Amino acid sequence: MKKNYQITSWCHHFIREHVEEGDICIDATAGNGNDTFLLCSLTGPSGKVYAFDIQHQALEHTRQRLDAAHYTAELILDGHEHMAQYIKEAGNISCIVFNFGYLPGGDHHLSTRPSTSICAIQTSLELLKKDGLLSMCIYSGGDSGFEEKTQILEYLKTLNQKEYLVIVSEYYNRLNHPPIPVQVIKL
Repeated sequence: MKKNYQITSWCHHFIREHVEEGDICIDATAGNGNDTFLLCSLTGPSGKVYAFDIQHQALEHTRQRLDAAHYTAELILDGHEHMAQYIKEAGNISCIVFNFGYLPGGDHHLSTRPSTSICAIQTSLELLKKDGLLSMCIYSGGDSGFEEKTQILEYLKTLNQKEYLVIVSEYYNRLNHPPIPVQVIKL
């Protein structure tokens, strides 16, 4: 079997190693539902998954995908920067997943923005439990530009090393501004 080395598969590897049945997780950027689907499959019926997106189309794709597998998640039509308003289990979240950029197949003018994304990351770090995982795929270039990537990476450098382990990887020999996978563990 050929291995898949795309960014989402790379991040999913770490998520699979981290999330257990019964966990509470958040997909902060639901998109087409790939991460929400994975989180639901890992948390099982005793766990809970929240999924956020600002686009109705994204949540509808996610809902259809989950319904086909008989999975459930709480789908929330709101920006990820507001997630704390919906999460009752603050300090008990095992994993939070972000894909920064725009919805694949959607309107490229609607994309995540540095100010709301950094606010959402800050909120995520507060919601995570000890040893919780924050998994991010940062897309840049082309339609989405570089501003968000630069600001997120600069923000992550400021995190206290005694409180967080930040691992930034990159596809070093790929052209055309490949996405950057980032994993943050709350110590």
